Parts: sequence; C-alpha cells; structure tokens
Amino acid sequence: MKKTLSIIATLVALLSLSSCELDLYSPTSFNKGNIETSGEGDTESQYTSRADMENLRNSMYNDWVKDIQEKGLLDWLIYSEVRADNAYCGTNTAEIMALEANKQDGSNKNVIRDWEWYQTQVSNANQTISNIDRICEEDSDMTTAERDQWKAEALIWRAFNFFRLTQLWGDAPMVLEIPPVITVENVAEVYPLYYPDRTSMEDIYNQLVTDLTWAVQYAPKLNPSNKQLMSDVFAYSILAHVYAEKPIRDWAKVIEYCKVIEDSGLSLEPEYGDLWAYDETDAKRNSVESIFEVQWTSKAAGNWVFMMFHRNAYDPDASFDWAKWCTPSRDIIQAYDDEGDAVRKNASIVWDSCGWSNYYDSDNYAFMHKCPTNVSSIIVYRLAEIYLLHAEALCCSGDLPGAATFVNKVRARAKLGNLPSAASASQGAMLDAILKERRLELAFEGYRFFDLRRHDKIIEVHDSMNAKDPYWQDRKPLTESRYFLPVPTTALDNNPNMEQNPGY
Repeated sequence: MKKTLSIIATLVALLSLSSCELDLYSPTSFNKGNIETSGEGDTESQYTSRADMENLRNSMYNDWVKDIQEKGLLDWLIYSEVRADNAYCGTNTAEIMALEANKQDGSNKNVIRDWEWYQTQVSNANQTISNIDRICEEDSDMTTAERDQWKAEALIWRAFNFFRLTQLWGDAPMVLEIPPVITVENVAEVYPLYYPDRTSMEDIYNQLVTDLTWAVQYAPKLNPSNKQLMSDVFAYSILAHVYAEKPIRDWAKVIEYCKVIEDSGLSLEPEYGDLWAYDETDAKRNSVESIFEVQWTSKAAGNWVFMMFHRNAYDPDASFDWAKWCTPSRDIIQAYDDEGDAVRKNASIVWDSCGWSNYYDSDNYAFMHKCPTNVSSIIVYRLAEIYLLHAEALCCSGDLPGAATFVNKVRARAKLGNLPSAASASQGAMLDAILKERRLELAFEGYRFFDLRRHDKIIEVHDSMNAKDPYWQDRKPLTESRYFLPVPTTALDNNPNMEQNPGY
C-alpha cells in the first residue's frame, strides 16, 4: 500500500509538470475505447450508437472468438495435456519444453502472450458491458431486447476468459469497467484501475456467478444450427465448472446446472468419431452433442491450428515439414489399450509417416487427431463432458450408483460395458474411475491437468512420468505452489501492485 501511495504521489508531481500523456508505465488495454475530448483529461467513449454496439458484437464472434486458436487451444493443450500425462510437447520449442518440464518462469513467451490475451478478451467484452446501457438510453434505434442479449453475450465471453485466467494463474486482475484518462485531479482514484492488484479466485468466481446468473436470462437459447452462440446453455456450462472448483465448490450447484444442460435438448452423438468427422466437401459442425464450438466454414479462410497437430485432410502435404505439438504419449495409448477402448483411441490418435522421429519411428508416428481439417470446429464444451462432470459431483456427494449411471452412458457410446463392480466399492474408487473415463473421453480437449488438480492428484501423476517413460523430459517436481503459472515478468515490471505467484 505504501509503495502504491508513493507511486501515486510521484505521478501527481509528474502530471503537474507536464501535459503529456502518462507514460511512466507501459500502456494497458483497460482504457481502450475512451477518447480525450479536451486538454484537461475529459473523456468520452468512442462508442455512441446502436451500430457501434452491433459492430462490437459482430467482432466478438468473427474476430475475438476465432482468435482462440493459438492461446485458447494450442497453448491450452500444452497446459492441460502436456503438463499432465496425455502428450509430449512435440517439438524442441524452448517455451513449451520448459512447460513440459515444469521449468517455466516469468519470461516464458507463451506464458506472457496468454496472460495478455485473456485480459485483452476481458477488455474487449468490457467495451460492450460498460457502454451498452448508456447507448440504449441515448439511441432510440436500440431495443431493450437487443441491449439485454448483447450484454449477456459479452458477460458470458468475459466469464469464460476470466475462468480460464484463474485456472492458469489463480488470483488475477479483475477489471470490470473502462477507466477514464488519468489526470492530476483523479490519479489517486483512477491509477489502481489501470494497474490493479490481483483479485482472489474466490471473489472472481463469485463475480462470475453474479454475471452468469443474470446473463442466462437474456442470452440466446441454444441453437441446434449455430453452436458458436454465447447461449444460455454455454453460460450454465461455465457455472457448473466454476462451482466444481475449490474456492466456491458446491457439488449441489454442479448437479443443478448439469441437469439444466442435460434437459436443453442435447444428446450424445451416436458415433464418437463423428464429433470430428469430415467428408470430401466439409467437416462436421453443430453436432447434437456440442454446447459451444468455434467454427470455420471456408476452406480458403479456415483455421490454421490444424498444422500444429497433424495434416489438413483437404491438403495433406501443406505444412507437414516440421514436428508437431501435443504428440500423444505412450501412457495415454496404453490407457486406451488397457481399457480395450479402440473407438476413442482411433478417433483421438492417428498414425502416419513423417520426416522426424522425436518420439516414435518416423514411418509410424502418433499424432493428435481432433483437428483433422482446416474447417474442423474447436469444441469447447459438449454433453459427454457434462455427463462426466455430473458423475463427479454425484460421486463427491455420496451417490455412487447415480455417478455410475452417467459414466455408463458415455462408455456405451464407446462400445464399452458398464463400469466394473469394483468402481462402486468406495467413493475413492468411483472417483478414480470417473477421472479415468474423463481422460479417455476428453483426451486432447483441454481437461486432464485441471481434472487431476481439482482432486489433488496431479502431483503424483506428474512426478511419476519420468520413471515410467524415458521419452518425457526430466521434470522438475510439481508442488502446490507451482500448480499455477508464473505471472509474467513484464506484468510485474509494469504493475507494482502485483506480486509473483509462490514458487517462482
């Protein structure tokens, strides 16, 4: 606190000596959208009309959401699959090798870009959230129904990114509005809005509950023909996952929201592999199981992330001259084989020849296969995952038969029999069975590390990998203090109100 007050006093002195823009610290995106209207620091928003708000909504779907490829999928799979036991990092890229080995620090370029990206997405959403009520009052062309829906959609996108941010870093800055320009008169009040301290996970999650509880009333209903909408069911899915986490864990709430999702008209795709199916003309999208997915519809302007995992089925030789990320581990392959799970193994992993032999012989190399074309959707949430989250909540509430029912729904689609009776022998045995099922069902979709961490099982798994498989890098032992990523050094340098996570 004393350091902050001292810095503010210094800023007041500097501002009183100069009319230049504040440049003591690097710029933030928190005030994006404000414009100065006089030489005295008066500001107003650049957004003034219904058309501005509609353009922001369109940008959310056409630009912001589509930008999920690098930070929200490629990097997310490193954190979820490679930091656990599902995948090797795949290449000799220094940043992801460090993450696999648990040797990352605050200078890691991937950590820096993801910290900035999630907060930029929050800032993007804030442009709508902070301006739309005023614009609805001032512009008669905007209806209250449009205001409520567009605001709800922005709140859902902000909540999703806040949730991801806390999953990776724990406590995080929580900026909910667009700060005004700093002046001599307002510096003490406004400075903390530009360079905020980190808010606790508990407080962030409580804010997400407040925002999403409002948003589900006005968000678009789940649309079977457009699963890229920020729908009410997407919002319920985020709520279910938030309540599964320790800061505000409430298994009864998880069960409640899972039931709402299950009653929304979704069903399991009959064939597991069809979730990522394609034919000679197009790839599958808007499956009956999908809750929210990021979509591409043009091969000429499709996603690029396919090239980081395997081939584009529509242009197999394109971008296939370097080693790929997120290479399936021998451990996940063995887990499929031990379960006799050919259905999910064959949909998740494909074998191919290539020009490198980092982990397997080059003539029979394993690749992650859940993005087989450049128009394949990135599926963020789907019903089978909700079934397994529901099972987890029932198990942790003591209802083992109920938990088994939901696991068996998922297993039946994979052509597997019901859980063995041993799974119901105890709550611990059932939880282990559910976590195994989540691993097999959701491999390479971004869950494994966080599933294990949620039940304090990640350290045992992480630290056993070196002895089990020589193809893993030598891993620095994982501790609870390193469950979360380091805050980027750049962020600490720019913001004296923040402190580094423990363990770094």
